[in-house]
Amino acid sequence: MYSFGDKLKELRTKRGHTLDELADKVNTQYGTAINKGMLSKWENNHGEPRLDTARVLASFFKVSLDELLDLDKSNGREEIETIAAHHEGEDWTDEELKEIEIFKQFVRSKRGQKEG
Repeated sequence: MYSFGDKLKELRTKRGHTLDELADKVNTQYGTAINKGMLSKWENNHGEPRLDTARVLASFFKVSLDELLDLDKSNGREEIETIAAHHEGEDWTDEELKEIEIFKQFVRSKRGQKEG
């Protein structure tokens, strides 16, 4: 699992930017006031930026905020969300996703009965 600092450094070095260059580019593009010292502090895991600054950095690097902050995506819904992804253009409510999961379990149980 990456820390925010590890991810920030990886993204910066992949683009070939120094700390100064990254600060200049982000500040020019987004009108922020990030400096080399702040970036260094974050990369060395001695703190994290405010949420609005993290959003700017995610936008600059064209990654999601979840990816930049290495937020845990496992909330018990991965499998259900995968099912919903196969129904492009349809918006599923949480209740509908639960029903789909229950139906999957029902179908699996029937499969076991046929085999036995």
